[in-house]
Order: sequence, then C-alpha cells, then structure tokens
Amino acid sequence: MSSCPTQSIPDQRGMVALATVAAAPPLLHALTDRDQCEVLDFLAERPLHTVFMAGVIRDNGIGSTLNRGSFYGCRNNRNELEGVSLLGHITLVEARTDAALSIFARFARECPRPHVILGEHNRVNQFWSEFADADEKPRLISRDLLLEQRWVANTVQTPVPNLRTATLEDLQPIMAVHAEMVMEETGVNPLQTDPVGFRLRVARRIEQGRVWVSMQDERVIFKADITLETPDVIYLEGVYVSPEERGKGFGLRCFSQLCHILLSRAVSICLLVDEQNERAKSLYFKAGFEVKSRYDSLFVNR
Repeated sequence: MSSCPTQSIPDQRGMVALATVAAAPPLLHALTDRDQCEVLDFLAERPLHTVFMAGVIRDNGIGSTLNRGSFYGCRNNRNELEGVSLLGHITLVEARTDAALSIFARFARECPRPHVILGEHNRVNQFWSEFADADEKPRLISRDLLLEQRWVANTVQTPVPNLRTATLEDLQPIMAVHAEMVMEETGVNPLQTDPVGFRLRVARRIEQGRVWVSMQDERVIFKADITLETPDVIYLEGVYVSPEERGKGFGLRCFSQLCHILLSRAVSICLLVDEQNERAKSLYFKAGFEVKSRYDSLFVNR
C-alpha cells in the first residue's frame, strides 16, 4: 500500500502536522524502524489492547510492505508519543489523548481507504465521526467482545493425540476453511478477491508455526491461528471446529489443550468473538476466557 499524502508542515525536528492543526500539538510524523524500541515501549503500556500493532511490528518491523499500511506517531511538545497508528488495509489506533485520535482520523481521510477500522467501541466511533464523509455509513459493522485467558480451565481430560502445527501439505484444506470463515464474517471471499495474496499470507503463517490443526482423512476438524504474538499476549483467530464434531466436546478439548501449550510462553491469550455468537462464546467461556472490552470492526466502502 502506498503511503499517505504529505499534506503537512515540517517543523525543525522533521515532524509534520496537518495543515488544519499545524499551530497546536500533538504533531504527526511517519514512523521508521529507528523508532521501533520507543514504539514498542509505548504500546507495552496496554499490552492486551495493543497486541494488534505490537505483534505486526515484532513480525515485520515498522517499515515493511507486509504491514499493508504505514505507521504514524503523534508527539506532544515534549517530543513524547501520545499516539501510534497503523493506517492501511486494517486501520488501528492507540491514542492516549483525544487530540491525537482526531489528528489520526483527519489524516486518514487523505490516505487510501482502509478495508476495516478496528478498535475499542468508543474510540472507533470517535475516529469514524472525524474520518467519514457526512452521512457516510460503514458497509458492515461487526460488534465483538475482546476475551482474555490467563489460566486454563480443567477441561483436558484426555489429550488430543493429533493436535499439531500445520505443514504446507495442509495448505489447501486450511485455505478453504479459512476463506469460508472470512466469507461468513465479512461477505468477501478472499479466494476470489485476492487469491495470490491470500495464499501467500496463509502459507507464511503456516511456515511460522502459527496454525494449529487436528486433521482426519485430509480434512480439517479443528483449527486455530496464532495471528499475532508478543511476550505478554498471544492473539488467536480463525478458531474452527468441523460441523460433524460440534457438540461433542472435541473442540473444547482441542482448544483447551492448545491454550495450555500457549500459556507456557505468554502471560495471556486473547481473541475477538462476535457478541451474538453464543456457540463460540460458550466454548471460550468453558475454556476459561473472560470478557475484557467491547470492540467494533467497521468495514469501509471502497
């Protein structure tokens, strides 16, 4: 994705501010890999809510095309960070002040349109109010609960012997399952809209050892993806149990066993679940997850 246009005014430290707010801090500037340590320290102050950006940076660095967007920072007149944002395919914002959030939203108006804006309910809606055109509405709104687990419920009576990390030999059935899940959630089939990019992203995640599966006759009967990881938090998505195995306790056994493994290397595990998805919520609550916040995903017309 190309960088946002520089409709800005440089100051003596190389930072930029939007012309409409040039007279007042905070100041907006593009972040680079030289800022990485400072940015990760800033994000680590709220590790559960910032795993999305921190995980991307730990995987790819700040200045990588793999991020599918560009990182920006807002600083006050003491040169301290007040906010960090990834503006791109997925737009994420961690702003400690309303002024920083406002600047990110106004600047994002001049960038290529995002596919989705994700974040805590109140902050995302505040961002949208300054980002969107008059009377513009999102194409789709997904209202989710952010769940966190710090301990594993005693649900693993008999270990699942074939729960393992996926290999590239599993790529085709995993892609099919994951594309189906994306289609159900967003109405967009990535195998049709971006088949090459989708294949590369799924294959990379498999090569990183981040896709866990239980297979039977070359079919996926359980799947979960470690999308992002920091020393504090592991973020899961794409949790799937085949329809034939639902309601039998198999999914709970697989999921609890996986969580037990992952909590040996992080303080907590988190995930987002549709607040209307009672079946999924039941699984996660039985595994020991608790509600921490409400999140919204605003899918943008492009």
